[in-house]
Amino acid sequence: MAASDAREPRPRVPGRGKRATPDLLKKLRHLRVAVFHPKDADGELLAGQLQRIGCHALTFWPPLDDLSDTVDVVFCAVRPELAARNFAWARADVPPAMVAVIDCENPTILDAVLDLGAQAVLTVPLRSSGVLSALVMALAVNDEMKEGRKRVARLEKKLLAANQISEAKLILMRTRNVSDTEAYRLIREQAMSKRVGAEEIANAIIQADAVLNYRDRD
Repeated sequence: MAASDAREPRPRVPGRGKRATPDLLKKLRHLRVAVFHPKDADGELLAGQLQRIGCHALTFWPPLDDLSDTVDVVFCAVRPELAARNFAWARADVPPAMVAVIDCENPTILDAVLDLGAQAVLTVPLRSSGVLSALVMALAVNDEMKEGRKRVARLEKKLLAANQISEAKLILMRTRNVSDTEAYRLIREQAMSKRVGAEEIANAIIQADAVLNYRDRD
């Protein structure tokens, strides 16, 4: 076997495989962006550069507590007086991609950046050349996080189903005096007959057993 064949595959690095292709750049032109920044030179530069990219950007200051779920990206100036605020949009189940704009790097500001869940950072004074890079990076990281949450949700659903089936098998083994294999076969047969998932049959068995046990106690 060649040495190259014996190597273990490299672990996947988040964001690797994504490319700033023309298709991705076209998508940027449809992004809805909220810019939370004072109306100063940096704020004007940021808003102007986003408009040149083609984003639909609206500027607000101070930052809004709530945002429409149609907002794709937030550029937020992180200031000491706002560091302790808990913005609802940052705590949403599916938060928008977020770029922090900071004018210093002290612990208070950096903690606020982490609390907001920023995926990219811009420092002032701003330059137009860094806005697109920060935007693409934040979108890529945010997409990875969304996919990660979906994978976790799928795994949790599978684990719940497996636990329900295991519990239902134990009930059948106790009440029907059958083996583990036979109990699973009974669950599968019922699922196929009713054209539902095995976990749905398992849940029905668990619920029925709970009702019967409750009546027995009475």
